Amino acid sequence: MSAVPEAPRRILIVVTRRIGDVLLATPLIRSLKQAWPGSCIDALVFAGTEGVLLGNADIDQVITVQARPGVTRHVSLLASLFRRYDLALSLIPGDRPTLYAWLAGRRSIGLLIDQPGQRWKQWLLDQWVAFDPFNTHTVRAHLALATALDIPAIGEVVLSPRPEDIAAVDAVLGKPCAALAVLHPYPKFRYKMWHQAGWIEVARWLIDNGFRVALTGSPDPDERAYVDAIAAQLPDALNLCGKLTLGGTASLLTRAKFYVGPDTAVTHMAAASGVPTVALFGPSDPVKWGPWPHGHSASSNPWQRLGNQRQGNVQLVQGPGVCVPCKLEGCDRHINSASDCLQAIPATAIINFLKTMGYGI
Repeated sequence: MSAVPEAPRRILIVVTRRIGDVLLATPLIRSLKQAWPGSCIDALVFAGTEGVLLGNADIDQVITVQARPGVTRHVSLLASLFRRYDLALSLIPGDRPTLYAWLAGRRSIGLLIDQPGQRWKQWLLDQWVAFDPFNTHTVRAHLALATALDIPAIGEVVLSPRPEDIAAVDAVLGKPCAALAVLHPYPKFRYKMWHQAGWIEVARWLIDNGFRVALTGSPDPDERAYVDAIAAQLPDALNLCGKLTLGGTASLLTRAKFYVGPDTAVTHMAAASGVPTVALFGPSDPVKWGPWPHGHSASSNPWQRLGNQRQGNVQLVQGPGVCVPCKLEGCDRHINSASDCLQAIPATAIINFLKTMGYGI
């Protein structure tokens, strides 16, 4: 069907998944706002992921829904959304996001998997775009909806710290001091995790070379315990785990000279900030999930599937092994299992990449 003929007054973006997915929706949101600056844009996301959008000037309201909502609250949400928007976009090709877009929008468009068993959802949408789960980066998959709507696609991942986030970072950093290096050791799932010994060795090398090291993380108890154990071996490091919001972490990253992290939302934030970023990848497919480098064009994927690679401000370090990337959840095939490919990355490899990225070392 044809694209939207005129600027919609109210737009809903449905991206009910993880924090990284929500962050990687911001290029599409920016594209919509640039094309239709007078439009009101809301985002529907899972509770707990909204922090990455709270300061985003392209968005008027962030609406949250529980991943497993109770019946009463879910019915209330659906009633409040019903035909409220001129245009609703589903960025996730699942049942619930598609239903949300159909319900909320007088006109709806979304990403769908064009396979038997999935095609019934095509009837719910006025316009749909085939979702490529293998060979298109997530940013570009989202931006395919901009192309379908005949508006320019802008490949800019948007960070949006609020004034209070910036003030919080000012408070924890104090007066200007040594160059800052940010390490984010803990991904949400163990199968994306590097080894503690590696984090300690990299941090000590940075400290020995004149950097102030900051460790970041969420308030999650398991995450705090993991980062605290690393910090205990690094008396000169600044342990900020649980002390900053996502917006505060974004503000911290804009002040850093280096960042090192695993396949997680904060690594996407670092890449977007422009800071020289070393990203550790194992089972995950870089083609789909590699950090989007600052300033990268929307016309091409940043990453190939195999090998250590550099694009713009991002150095992607891939674990060794003939099975990499397996795209599976660890060697034991569950989220709490380790990935041998990540465990095999030596700290010296990360240090060597930091050296090649310069800054007087």
